[in-house]
Amino acid sequence: MISSLFLRALLAGGCLALACGLLGVFLVLRRDAMISHGLSHVAFAGVALGLALNLMPVVFSVAVCLAGSIVILRLKEQARLPGDTAIALLSSAGLALAILLMSIKRDFGAELMSYLFGDILAIGPSEIYLAAGLAVAVLAAILLNLPRLMFMTFDREAASVAGIRLSRLDRLLVMLSAVTIVLGLRIVGLLLVTGLTVIPAASALQLARNFRQTLFLSCLFSLLSIMGGITLAYVLDLPASAAIIFLSLIIFSLGYMIRKRR
Repeated sequence: MISSLFLRALLAGGCLALACGLLGVFLVLRRDAMISHGLSHVAFAGVALGLALNLMPVVFSVAVCLAGSIVILRLKEQARLPGDTAIALLSSAGLALAILLMSIKRDFGAELMSYLFGDILAIGPSEIYLAAGLAVAVLAAILLNLPRLMFMTFDREAASVAGIRLSRLDRLLVMLSAVTIVLGLRIVGLLLVTGLTVIPAASALQLARNFRQTLFLSCLFSLLSIMGGITLAYVLDLPASAAIIFLSLIIFSLGYMIRKRR
């Protein structure tokens, strides 16, 4: 008999896979893949703050991560810093805050570690509803703005001349990245969450012949990686985060070899 823990993990993983599959393509093509790494540190600080204040850590982390995403954009625009420098500044601040809170209040250290390494099989019912709601919001935002996002991704200058508000789309992508990163913390943890947004998209780019095919394959590979990884973790008693990432790397390797043979 399949346990309820396993089913909840599959539901949460499926929601996350679709969001990562779509969003990751835009991040990779825009060379913004490492923004997920920086925001994961900010999200980790949000989890630590939520636990320290006895608030729901995932909800609090979403709020902190969204604020952090806006700070990154402001630093890039107003402080005239390169994108990777702004990400590094906020990433360091977020991780330092989380470490400081852990040293001050030690009673939530074990729970905080579950967000560091992921613990998808311990996801509760309330987190399933939250994951589903956030994933639907991410998917809806991307699909509603898909033509403009495609235009901006491939020719930013022409999109600006055409009257597309690039700053609004930049803000949208960064905020969607923040929400998606928070969803991924519980599944694969801070250390590996970047792989969920980058590897499936990179795999799709090895095989796809057009942009829409890239989006489809990225979602498919993300689903295969997460669903397959969770199943392997449940059956073989493996860490779910490691199983998911290794499976996604295998898919990338196969795609790369097929492309080379072509």
